[in-house]
Amino acid sequence: MGYAISVLPALRVLKKTLTTLTLFFLSISLHGASFTPDWAKDIVWYQIFPERFANGDSSNDPTRASLSEPQKVPHSWQVMDWDADWNQRAPWEQAVSPHFQDTLLDRRYGGDLQGVIDKLDTLQELGINGIYFNPIFYADSLHKYDGNSFHHIDPYFGPDPQGDLALIASETSSPRSWQWTAADKLFLKLLQETKARDIRVIIDGVWNHTGRDFFAFDDIRTKFQKSRYARWYDITTFDDPRTARNEFDYNGWSGFMSLPEFANDPSGQNLAPGPKRYIFNASKRWMDPNDDGNPSDGIDGWRLDVAEEVPHGFWQEWHAFIRQLKPEAFTSAEIWGSSADFLRDTHFGSAMNYRGFAIPVKGWLIDGKINASAFAQRLEAERQTHSADTQHILQNLIDSHDTQRVASAIANRHSFAAYKNDDWFDYDDGERVNARTHGYNNEAPDADGRRIWKMLALFQATYVGAPMIYYGTEIGMWGADDPEDRMPTAWNRIDSEIRDSYQSALALRHKYAALRRGDFKVLDTRDGSQVFTFERSLGDERLVIILNRGNGDATLGNDYLDGLSLVYATDGRASSTRLPALSGAVFAK
Repeated sequence: MGYAISVLPALRVLKKTLTTLTLFFLSISLHGASFTPDWAKDIVWYQIFPERFANGDSSNDPTRASLSEPQKVPHSWQVMDWDADWNQRAPWEQAVSPHFQDTLLDRRYGGDLQGVIDKLDTLQELGINGIYFNPIFYADSLHKYDGNSFHHIDPYFGPDPQGDLALIASETSSPRSWQWTAADKLFLKLLQETKARDIRVIIDGVWNHTGRDFFAFDDIRTKFQKSRYARWYDITTFDDPRTARNEFDYNGWSGFMSLPEFANDPSGQNLAPGPKRYIFNASKRWMDPNDDGNPSDGIDGWRLDVAEEVPHGFWQEWHAFIRQLKPEAFTSAEIWGSSADFLRDTHFGSAMNYRGFAIPVKGWLIDGKINASAFAQRLEAERQTHSADTQHILQNLIDSHDTQRVASAIANRHSFAAYKNDDWFDYDDGERVNARTHGYNNEAPDADGRRIWKMLALFQATYVGAPMIYYGTEIGMWGADDPEDRMPTAWNRIDSEIRDSYQSALALRHKYAALRRGDFKVLDTRDGSQVFTFERSLGDERLVIILNRGNGDATLGNDYLDGLSLVYATDGRASSTRLPALSGAVFAK
């Protein structure tokens, strides 16, 4: 494979690359710059939560010792049965606590990279050509946002966990000491497999904080201010050995002491030099694994966690660095509010489009609480803050690892009489999306809900921006917010009707370039009957999409359908003159 470790010292690597930064920023200021890779306009993203996606190799399953706090579970702990009912508790769980919720974070199901490789053909058949991985780096938790390392894949995602752990233990922060573990090599094989299928890959980067067992913080915990990494973290007080108590204190993300935050530099506009240098080196490792100056063997980009909490100066410098490695790199920021100003200031290419897509969709298409005109206005208000190129690559998601699933949002569209937050339609309100909240519906959507679900798939495939599907949504999974939204994929309980709806809608997107790259225009909004009609056009290609969120049939036959024929509908009874309630249709030449 040729993935030899470069003998070039880390500082020389950075010096050689960073000499171009001044010219890069000057070019931006004089000529402007586009951070939107053209290829991203054609992508349908699929989000994978690795521990819960597929177990392709049971020999590498997590062990009790691999848990964050193994002392809190009995020696009888074992990996869960993948196909067992979520609410069924294992004997070890019952020994820990009588309360269902108390043991969920200690559950492991054994999802791994081999499981992803085994399902690549399935994803390709669905219409997926881009994968976004939640964190895959070495970490103790099931979610991996508490990294122990950014330069190694989690050993339990690969074929030789114990061998990998032994290799990792001998390393430092210097790339000269880094080796390629079995898990690392399997990820590189996964990249080869995805490239062979023309599937792009981006991975989660968490550049704001780490876990307590991250090699640098672990060193600080024993050596305190004498540690070579003492200035890496936002430490408020070191321990005073002259006193009996331990005064060691630091800032953790959102107050969580299990997630110590990196320090900023004295200006507050950048990360401290130590963690910044390490992050640059780790980024390069995954973007150009064999270090030959050709990034074709690496990942295609990054999704960056809690991006707004990292200094803007760091993002500008980091983006310049990675775009020197790979000019067409894709980066997406986790942003829950309006994102346009942040993207421009930090040079991100895209964002998770909660505000401009998921939230309006919940208000109109899911809940039916606003009219079609208000829906159109909300979409436009966010869309128009972005350049045309950016609009086409925003990640249009409805659910994710941080929200209730689409199906559960639909099932709960009538569960609560009024919103707590009208502007957000209670999209991710902690109480309203919790499985244990009184009145929350933990079941699948009803018949009308399934019709809405099909409309959602169609709108996601035909609106401006790149659809992003959360693993399992396309096969009919439902679940409240974390942890219920992170159940193992129900491969043995596939809802073929829902899957076919997604597959058909995505096939349309791949067939018609106008749906991926074309202009957008609202043609009609009927507030009384809740009908929303829009056009996508590119050159001679023109499509009209009509969504009927109302409870009655909609009469069609408008002039904007002249010369067009029905090419797809979520309800087989649809025609060029009639669209049944709670259904959508696409018309084209």
